Amino acid sequence: MKSRESLLRLKRFQVEEKRRQFAQIETMIGDFDRMCADLDSQIAFEEKKAGISDVDHFAYPTFAKAARQRRENLQGSVAGLKDQMTAAEISLEEAEEELKKAEMLDQRDGGKGREAINLERQQHEAEQRRSMIG
Repeated sequence: MKSRESLLRLKRFQVEEKRRQFAQIETMIGDFDRMCADLDSQIAFEEKKAGISDVDHFAYPTFAKAARQRRENLQGSVAGLKDQMTAAEISLEEAEEELKKAEMLDQRDGGKGREAINLERQQHEAEQRRSMIG
């Protein structure tokens, strides 16, 4: 019984770990998207202030160039994270399937009987304590 309980605990832990990883990637994508939006605002402000929106113009603001480069880097990172998120989602689905199978196997092979076994064990331990006292 203990090995089956350990297996179920392990499968539940794996599912929770995969969920955490998925959520972490999702959060990072959201953060990077917000950073890109902030950079877009900063670029637009700098271009408006300078009156130049042509990146190839000799007087194009240096800060705007740097912000554009940073935004492009973030967008590349977001693309990579989306690939990771897809892989994490597949991994999570697989882990959830494994957990479901383990739970079904446990129920089929006496998961309900486990409650009876635990009750018997508790009664036996209570009887042992009473016999030690009396």
